[in-house]
Amino acid sequence: MMGEEFTYSGAMIVMRDAAQKRLFESSDSGSVTELVLKDEIVFYAGPIITEKRVIIGPTTSARMDKYLGELYERGVIATVGKGPRTAPAVEVCRRYRRPYLVAPSGVAAFLSTKIERIELIAYPDLGPEAVYRIFVRDFPLLVAVDKFGNNIFERWEKR
Repeated sequence: MMGEEFTYSGAMIVMRDAAQKRLFESSDSGSVTELVLKDEIVFYAGPIITEKRVIIGPTTSARMDKYLGELYERGVIATVGKGPRTAPAVEVCRRYRRPYLVAPSGVAAFLSTKIERIELIAYPDLGPEAVYRIFVRDFPLLVAVDKFGNNIFERWEKR
């Protein structure tokens, strides 16, 4: 339900606007043509990967709103990012009955301690905007928009 806080342990697909643009708008989808998104959680982030660790934090979700319906059509079960979504994106969440989750921003070093493993999946030429799969343990999340379209950002604005 909207406003619920929890920790998540499992896998997430990491992608941002450049990867989604290539995946959904280009006839040259390359290595992602067969990318299976069914039952995946998509985390909007651009990790910085060093030999010793992965630094990661959420990016602004509204930039990805035009691709949200396509993600859900491909079976994505939730998205994770930061900040509010546009009204049309909230409607997409309601229609597909999928939540939008937010991760805390400004604490990339802390979130990095929750990453157990990272794998490059596609578009290595995009650097931090390539598509990755991360495996996390006890990753903090908040339900910002629930599957009914209840939106915590709207509630906060009304105060």
